[in-house]
Amino acid sequence: MLTGWFLWFILFWVVFLLVTMSIGGFFMFRKFLKRLPKADGKSELDWQEYYIEQTRHLWGAEEKALLEDLVKPVPELFRDVARQKIAGKIGELALQEQAPCITKDLVIRGYIIATPKRDHKFLVKALKEKQIDLSPYAHLFD
Repeated sequence: MLTGWFLWFILFWVVFLLVTMSIGGFFMFRKFLKRLPKADGKSELDWQEYYIEQTRHLWGAEEKALLEDLVKPVPELFRDVARQKIAGKIGELALQEQAPCITKDLVIRGYIIATPKRDHKFLVKALKEKQIDLSPYAHLFD
């Protein structure tokens, strides 16, 4: 029969393992859902990769640096995912508009569209720190 401090240690350990496995499982399940093919046969991540590959040659050094500055506030663990999602959205916009190159305007619009609405407060703060006028992009925040 378990009693005393060892019982509490075992109970703590069981709860700790269940919580950490649940958190990890949640993020793995979200990634799994993004990998599932949609009606067109491609997944969300497949489309991101497609747009990035199709527009890779359109990126200039200045636009890459701006994208890096914009994703700096994202925690390092999630920065690569955020960078890929934003670059995919920028590529999608560039292909839709048949842009000859990626511009600062495309980077900002893609950044705003790709960012979840719950993070727009931080997004506005980051853009204001970079002294970027948000009035042309006000419609994207609705």
